[in-house]
Formats: sequence, structure tokens, C-alpha cells
Amino acid sequence: MSIIAWIVLGAIAGYLANLVEGTGEGLIGTILIGIVGAIVGGFIASAVGVGDITGLNLGSIAIAVVGALIVLTVRRAVSGRRTLRA
Repeated sequence: MSIIAWIVLGAIAGYLANLVEGTGEGLIGTILIGIVGAIVGGFIASAVGVGDITGLNLGSIAIAVVGALIVLTVRRAVSGRRTLRA
């Protein structure tokens, strides 16, 4: 995948993960969380044998979103911040 595809995938995955988690990241933070989530999700998915990040398709987006949710959960656990939104 090209760098543009990684940025687009990261933006989509980060946005969807932020919607699920309810965090208020900025644009750059959302993209970075999505890209790191795609890497983490791709590593876990290929290790388990479920799939891999192959491009801009629904399977890759799903794997990246799951990875981004894992990244957000780990970041929240490490930082100790507990945020509740009404």
C-alpha cells in the first residue's frame, strides 16, 4: 500500500474507533491512531490467521478499527485517565 492509502485507511479507522470509544482526538491524532491501529490489527489478524491489511477494502478497515480500539484501550489503561461522556 502507498503512503496515501495508509493515511486514508488510518483516517477512516481512527474516526470509527473514536466514534466507538467517544474520545475527542484531533485530525492528526485520529489518523495516527488509525495507522497504528492498522499495524497492530494487521499483526494480530495475520498471527491468528484471520486476514491481513491488503488495501482499502472492508476487511482491512475492520481489522484496522479493531486494532485502533485496542490501541485506544491500552493508551487509556496506561495513562490512567477515565473519561465518561454523558
